[in-house]
Amino acid sequence: MLVVGFPAAAFGTNCFVLATQEGEECVVVDPGVGVVDRLEQVLGQYHLKPAAVLLTHGHLDHVYSVTPVCGAHGVAAVIHPDDRYRLADPIATLDPSLVSMMEQSFGTSARWAEPDDVALVGDGDTLEMAGLSLAVDHAPGHTEGSIMFRTAGGPDTGDLLLSGDVLFAGSIGRTDLPGGDGAAMMRSLAGKVLPLDDSVVVLPGHGPQTTIGRERATNPFLAEAARLGRAGA
Repeated sequence: MLVVGFPAAAFGTNCFVLATQEGEECVVVDPGVGVVDRLEQVLGQYHLKPAAVLLTHGHLDHVYSVTPVCGAHGVAAVIHPDDRYRLADPIATLDPSLVSMMEQSFGTSARWAEPDDVALVGDGDTLEMAGLSLAVDHAPGHTEGSIMFRTAGGPDTGDLLLSGDVLFAGSIGRTDLPGGDGAAMMRSLAGKVLPLDDSVVVLPGHGPQTTIGRERATNPFLAEAARLGRAGA
């Protein structure tokens, strides 16, 4: 298993590239702001060809470069139906001060074009692409259509969870933005995260990688989700 991750130029969003090995097809996960050149370097370095772009949710910091990446490689963007509407124009939902900050940072006007090819996936689906088998878990709370992708890793990586903004090292994604829901987030943590094996490596949307075992032992939000789950049992 080949896993390459790097942060976007804004918001610290992690973009990941996964492939079975060098010289094969790959999937690109959450291409955020200003990642196009770095992504092309990674693809060239490892001789990879994208098979699809996977989106954990539709917030701008995770999808900003999806259209140029999909267009350059002739592939589809994959997203949950409940976040499909966000691809119409995620810039329109941003605070004007954030748009201004982005324009100042990159020296150009922020603009948006929707991907030509969008594929929808739901809870329990399995994506077979680039030699990978990726299980889809619908985990609303940060947004209505937040999803996580699980795949079996190699002997050096262990099984992987691309958690988007559902789970971070020591924290979780915000639930106070439009489409967020704190109660739904707790249900997602209890139903989709806590049942996973401690050895699963978490590749989050922001911040360093972690493991389910580490988060189970130290993350206060997982502790709260476990408590609420026991109370509701």
